[in-house]
Amino acid sequence: MESEIKKLLAKAKKEHILTQGELTQILAYPSGSLLYAAADEIRRQFVGDEVHLRGLIEFSNYCKQNCLYCGLRRENKKIARYRMEVDEILAAAARAKEAGYETIVLQSGEDDSYSTEKIVAIIKGIKALGVALTLSLGEKSYDEYEAYRQAGANRYLLRIETTDKKLYEDLDPCMSWANRLKCLEDLKVLGYEVGSGVLVGLPSQTLESLARDILFLKNFPVHMAGIGPFIANPDTPLAAYNKEGKNNLELALKVMTLTRLLMPSINIPATTAMEALSPGGRFRALQAGANVIMPNVSDENYRRLYKLYPGKPLPLEDIKTYRANLEIKLKKIGRSIGLGHGASKAFLSGN
Repeated sequence: MESEIKKLLAKAKKEHILTQGELTQILAYPSGSLLYAAADEIRRQFVGDEVHLRGLIEFSNYCKQNCLYCGLRRENKKIARYRMEVDEILAAAARAKEAGYETIVLQSGEDDSYSTEKIVAIIKGIKALGVALTLSLGEKSYDEYEAYRQAGANRYLLRIETTDKKLYEDLDPCMSWANRLKCLEDLKVLGYEVGSGVLVGLPSQTLESLARDILFLKNFPVHMAGIGPFIANPDTPLAAYNKEGKNNLELALKVMTLTRLLMPSINIPATTAMEALSPGGRFRALQAGANVIMPNVSDENYRRLYKLYPGKPLPLEDIKTYRANLEIKLKKIGRSIGLGHGASKAFLSGN
């Protein structure tokens, strides 16, 4: 069995192509060590040893959607809700820029209280700092995406979550998988650097489904892929499903590394959910193909309230100290903080 896995990994490293059956076979193999080493080699070859930092501002935890696992779901009455004002958002972005962050990520639940005009004003204010700007605001109309792009937004993150349409719509009531896909296609047409990704370990999710997810990311293609282990918030209908969480981490790492092998030039974050399941989880991901970290740079009072899932790691230091300490830790594994905006090499090459 190991010899067959080695052959498949050699093919992936050389051709960056695997079939659904081959991906499924690798995912089923108990040990991930060969896979992680192969992905780390390809990461080093195609995107180098720099780790790009994205300063994350989670500016609202209101959400109109009602996903069965997310702590921000509209029917969760146990969460303390907040919305940041425009001046608070711009101040957080300015502090991040001063601390050395060259990319800002604006993320929120699907909160329609922020009008297009208000989001455009925020975008222009942040872009005046000379940083790259990523948005993660959920599903919007083509016209809204276009207005954000014209205002200066560079990137947009929108996870497909799963390519299993029925599973997606079972877990995300009143949402349409087809509309999710349309949103991603709109973002591509508008010239965004497009990020997407999947959750690993969803109820009834199969290895074959995960293999299709990887092929979707490759064939779309995305410029950034966020792969996270599924963790349900304890105040949601799927809270009891977390018993398999540790297994989700290992499987998520495998999905992430296969994505790197098939898409060698994209950006792949070491997700905070991996750290939530295991201390050092993000560094494991960095040594298995990832090249991005997204530290939270919001005000401390807001950081604690954006409760997507339990155990979410939060910086305990101020953002300057956190960045300095992170740089020391990265040097210990032979990595450095990336300079500049850290655009996806796949995007820059037109792929």
